[in-house]
Amino acid sequence: MAFAKDFVWGAATASYQIEGAVAEDGRGESVWDTYCKRPGAIWENQSGEVACDHYHHWKEDVALMRKIGLKAYRFSIAWPRVVPDGVGAVNPRGLAFYDRLVDELLAAGIEPWPTLFHWDMPQGAFDRGGWLNRESADWFADYATAVVDALGDRVRSWFTLNEPQCFIGFGHRDSLQAPGLKLSRSEWLRAGHHALLAHGRAVQVIRSRAKGPCRVSWAPVGWSKMPATANRDDIDAAREATFAVTDEMINNAWWMDPVYLGRYPQDGLRLYGADAPKVLPGDMDLIAQPLDLQAFNTYNGQLIRRGADGRPELVPHPTGYPMNFFHGSITPPCLYWTAKFMYERYRLPVVISENGMSNADWVGLDGRVPDGPRIDMLRRYLLELERAADEGVPVAGYFLWSLMDNFEWSHGYKQRFGIIHVDFVTGRRTLKDSALWYRDVIATHGGKLHEGL
Repeated sequence: MAFAKDFVWGAATASYQIEGAVAEDGRGESVWDTYCKRPGAIWENQSGEVACDHYHHWKEDVALMRKIGLKAYRFSIAWPRVVPDGVGAVNPRGLAFYDRLVDELLAAGIEPWPTLFHWDMPQGAFDRGGWLNRESADWFADYATAVVDALGDRVRSWFTLNEPQCFIGFGHRDSLQAPGLKLSRSEWLRAGHHALLAHGRAVQVIRSRAKGPCRVSWAPVGWSKMPATANRDDIDAAREATFAVTDEMINNAWWMDPVYLGRYPQDGLRLYGADAPKVLPGDMDLIAQPLDLQAFNTYNGQLIRRGADGRPELVPHPTGYPMNFFHGSITPPCLYWTAKFMYERYRLPVVISENGMSNADWVGLDGRVPDGPRIDMLRRYLLELERAADEGVPVAGYFLWSLMDNFEWSHGYKQRFGIIHVDFVTGRRTLKDSALWYRDVIATHGGKLHEGL
């Protein structure tokens, strides 16, 4: 058995990471524009001011997507480009950019899968309290209304939020990303609750205002726990660890249970105690709007076994374990186990909304970008995703991160995740070997993965 006939092969990007043109055509300032001005906040004081200049290269970029054979493209819409101050007046020139992009994608036979929020909150909304302000859910709904009214006659697949664990955890708790806050536990939990309310409001907007049938999801982190052995006790321990709530921001159930099950998990409520967010009547019904897919971003996983005390126990990776340039472990089974565990709990078709790796890539003297390690990594991971599908997990799609090298947040431009190489001085794009390989994977609907096995 292979991937289902309607399995979606895609790639993904995010607005602040690729668009540039931060002061053009009425775009407002975002919290990332502000954060990048902090000395030392970003590697070598870089920013997304120009990035890949996708705002001016979008036609070329869509042509490259077509050359690769992508069936779908996940991109994010910049809230400050559409509503410059975060609330109030809509900017028609900002909407027009995404209108043109969607038309170009459809003309190329590529399905647009926009994400409404990939971390670039307008500075004006942040100045009004940002996610700490409960009204942020209404601001987000107003912004979503403008987007859906403009694109909802052609767009059929939507994501609401990307990785609340990160934009709340790294941005509001640890001050490692924009907006660079170090809030108390009760405050960042409240901000997270308001972000989940915004997700629910956006789902309502999409359902009520899209001009035709649509699929709606979101893209949280899928934090992966893998059994250290095939022993049933270790598998059960890994499953428990997958959904256990700890005081780490990157966990699954605290964020996903409200969305899919309509409640915060009991172990999280016990852990957070009086710091847990105040849930008003109707909040959980709003957050738990029905979704069509469960999407998540997964890159690597941790090994878990049943400890001597009966609790799940972390098993360190062996010395010399494979790692990517981002210092993340290469753990192909994470796609299998995360898809399996998530489907068992939430019972919705699975979409991998991000998966990929950073590599040390450059254009060779022959004009090629040979990135064999990325090809090998992607092949191993996709074979594990196929294994999940073979065992009955309804796997609906895969979005490779990323379409092109881009601004990697606080790491600036030192990380290259793309299957298209970008020269950030000249703007020149070069298909890497992985792009050509992925083209063949798509053309054979995964058959290429088994070549030579």
